[in-house]
Amino acid sequence: MDAALDALLSAKTIAVVGLDNRSGRTAYQIAEYLQRAGYRIIPVPVQQAAEEVLGEKAYPSLRDIPEHVDLVDVFVRSEYTTPIVEDAIAIGAGAVWLQQGIVNDEALARAEAAGLAATQDRCTMVEHRAWKD
Repeated sequence: MDAALDALLSAKTIAVVGLDNRSGRTAYQIAEYLQRAGYRIIPVPVQQAAEEVLGEKAYPSLRDIPEHVDLVDVFVRSEYTTPIVEDAIAIGAGAVWLQQGIVNDEALARAEAAGLAATQDRCTMVEHRAWKD
């Protein structure tokens, strides 16, 4: 098993960057699945402000979250991921997961160099379901 998948399966708290209240969006549907699977979800909306998503308090950035984050699940375009990875490093997150279709080799290398498990262009829901089945 790779380090990112291990981080996902052992995580308790997942910050979801790009999660807001638009239920038709992929980020919402995947976060809802992860929440039903038993994970604590911390929303970090980037396009639409929200005080709460899926019954959880939302935060404007990773650096505003007052508790430890095991995994940062990223749903923003590739070109916007570098500052998110830097924030994940700064808060001491355990892992960074760039969702399917999101690729940033430099940011991923930076996360790994800082000791975080990291992956890109993979879906947390798909990986979780495959492991559970």
